[in-house]
Amino acid sequence: MSWDPYIDNLVAQSKDATGTAHADKACIIGIDGGASWTSEGHGCALKLQGTEGADIARCFKSKDFSPFMSNGVKVEGTKYQFLREEDSKLVLCKKKGEGALTIQCSKTALVVAHCPEGGQQGSTNKGVGVIADYLESMNM
Repeated sequence: MSWDPYIDNLVAQSKDATGTAHADKACIIGIDGGASWTSEGHGCALKLQGTEGADIARCFKSKDFSPFMSNGVKVEGTKYQFLREEDSKLVLCKKKGEGALTIQCSKTALVVAHCPEGGQQGSTNKGVGVIADYLESMNM
């Protein structure tokens, strides 16, 4: 099964009333080890490098977000400032000039999306939430 259509769905779900998408890149990774479920070949793929996926997954799996608080969250080689976590399920990050990240977990996966600088992170959060909630409803 290809998970890439979920990237398209997430981007579509992040559109505002004018039709502007507020998520430009996304990926889904496993909560056990951070392996990518989506391919890097997708046009809107968020391409995690090195141990980035494993580092993100480890924090969510353990529900210990202190590494994010002290070291930030690295995605595509860029370090984002940790803003907050909610209910050990949602993490929000930002980097001035680079945009923002939204990461939400389901039972077995993490949905990660990037909001470009000037975009509305709230709309990106909505798109991420739709996918994470769907995976959760499928017991994934």
